[in-house]
Amino acid sequence: MTTFILVAGAWHGAWAWDRLVPLLKGAHTLAPDLAFDAGTGLHDHVREVVAAVDTVDGDVVLVGHSYAGLVVREAADLRPERVSRVVLVDGWAGGDGVSLFGLAPEAFEKAVRAGADGTLVRVPKPEVFGVTDPDDAAWLAPRLRPQPLGTFVEPTRLSGAVDRIPGTAICCRPATYAFDRFAEAVGYRVLTLDGPHDVMLTDPEALSRLILEAASIQ
Repeated sequence: MTTFILVAGAWHGAWAWDRLVPLLKGAHTLAPDLAFDAGTGLHDHVREVVAAVDTVDGDVVLVGHSYAGLVVREAADLRPERVSRVVLVDGWAGGDGVSLFGLAPEAFEKAVRAGADGTLVRVPKPEVFGVTDPDDAAWLAPRLRPQPLGTFVEPTRLSGAVDRIPGTAICCRPATYAFDRFAEAVGYRVLTLDGPHDVMLTDPEALSRLILEAASIQ
């Protein structure tokens, strides 16, 4: 049986997938809740995802949203024999040695550092993630958590094994960042979806269809 391991982006937890999981048509799913302690870095999150992969029997599809695109690609690189596909949802992606700050525009890094309190980055408002419906925003805001700054600073460590695993990127329109170009640069097929960056909250049905489609593409 294939297991979907769903990894949420920065400031988000496993709860980000709550609306989507029931729509994956009975598929086996895991959504690890990554550490948000001060001093946590990208590689700490990678180890947590690898640990989740190691608990699964059968093939794994790693799904990473936003920042977690970097996490799932490095995890897949460490377990290429276990991961059958990588799926990014508006995900950051790059080669060996690239950090999120290395991919993002300079204005992004300045804004994040301005919002940092020591080693944690304060929580943005829901509209930063494209969530403008009052009910959705009220649901999202209290669940967001400060993000460890180190997760944006640490560079990825890739051996090249991940490049032999098929990958698909689901990119939201209108685009917030050049997620389609990042995906194409690492050789991923790009699918597009109308919706905001947090589309798993606003249109989980459409996103679930594309995730299932991506998992079936050979």
